[in-house]
Amino acid sequence: MSELVPRPQGPELLADLTTLVPDPNRLFVAYASLMQVQEGRTRQGRPYFDLVVSDAARTIAAKIWDDAPEAMEAARAARRGQPVKLLFRVEQYQGALQLNVRKLRGAQDDDDGYAPARVFGDGFERVAGKLCRTLVFDLETAPAHDPATMPASVVEAIRRHATREGCEPELVMSLSPLFGQIVSLAFMDGDDLDSEVWALGVPPGNDPRRLVGEVPPWLQLVSERELLQAFWLLAAQAEVVVSYNGRNFDVPFLLGRSLVHEVPARVDLLGSPYQVRPHLDLYRMVATGRSVAPASLDAVCWALGVESPKDGMSGADVAPAYARGELGAIATYNRGDVRATASVYQRVRDTVLRFRDDW
Repeated sequence: MSELVPRPQGPELLADLTTLVPDPNRLFVAYASLMQVQEGRTRQGRPYFDLVVSDAARTIAAKIWDDAPEAMEAARAARRGQPVKLLFRVEQYQGALQLNVRKLRGAQDDDDGYAPARVFGDGFERVAGKLCRTLVFDLETAPAHDPATMPASVVEAIRRHATREGCEPELVMSLSPLFGQIVSLAFMDGDDLDSEVWALGVPPGNDPRRLVGEVPPWLQLVSERELLQAFWLLAAQAEVVVSYNGRNFDVPFLLGRSLVHEVPARVDLLGSPYQVRPHLDLYRMVATGRSVAPASLDAVCWALGVESPKDGMSGADVAPAYARGELGAIATYNRGDVRATASVYQRVRDTVLRFRDDW
C-alpha cells in the first residue's frame, strides 16, 4: 500500500501582521498599506523591489524578486499609502522577519477578510473621503491645562521660562506639547489649490456647547486623540507631507501629543533633513544658507506675491480666542495658513523640486 502524500496547504489568511511565522514552505495572505516602494538591482544586475508594508498593528519590510514578474509590475504601478492584498512567504533576513512577496494587487472593498480599520487603524472613517497624495497641513495650539490644577513646581518652572523669554506663561504652555494641546488642524491637497481645506477642531473641554457661533461644514469636531489618529492616517496615505517650519514645531508637537495620548505615529516625518520625502518642510527650502532675513510664512508670501494668511488673527490670539469658544475663527485662520502654504509649495515644486533627481 502506497503512502498517502499530504495535500499542499492553501494560503493562510492572516488577521494582521503580528501573527507572522517564518516558514519558507508556507504561503500567507494579508492586507496592508504600502508605506514605501523602491526599485533596485543587485550587484549582479538582478532586479527587485524593496517594500515597507504596514497595518494597524505592525510595520515590516518586504521584497519582490524577478521570479514574481506580476508582483513586480503591480509594485511599479502602486502608489504609496495604497491598501494592497499580498500573497507571500515569511523569511528571515539578517535576523529580522521579511516578506517574500509572490503576488500583489490593490485591495477591494469586497475582498474576503479585508477591513480598512485593520489596515489603517481606528478613525479611518473620519478621513476616508479626504485622502490626498500631497498633504499640506498646519496646526494651532493652546494651553491644555488650567495652572490652578497643575503642581506648583511645574507652574513655577513655566513662569521662570516665560520671564526669561519675555512672554506670557500662557504662550509657553501653548508652544509645549507637555502643557499645550492641538485645538485645530487644517489640511488640503497641495496639488489642487481649488480643493477644499478641511479642519479638525477640538472644542474646549470637548464640549461643543462651549462653542460660539455655527460650526461650518468644513470643520469636524473631534477629541484631540481623534485628531491625532486622523493626522497619522492622512500622513501614512500621502506620498509627501508638506509643512512650513514643521520640522521645528508642528511635527515635534504632534509627536509629543501622540505620546501623551498613546497614539501610534505611523510615519517618520523627522528623518534626514536633506530628503524631501516623506516630509517636505518648505521653511528649509526658502530659508537655506546663511540668510538672516525674516523667513516667516507671512514674509515669504509677501516676497512671492502670494496672498498672506495673517489677516484678522495671529498666533498670539489663538489661546484667548479658544478660551472664549471661538473655534470657528481659529480654524478659519488655520485654513488660511494652509492655503498660503499650498501656494508656496506649488511655486517651490514647479521652480525647484521638479529639477531634482530625488523628486
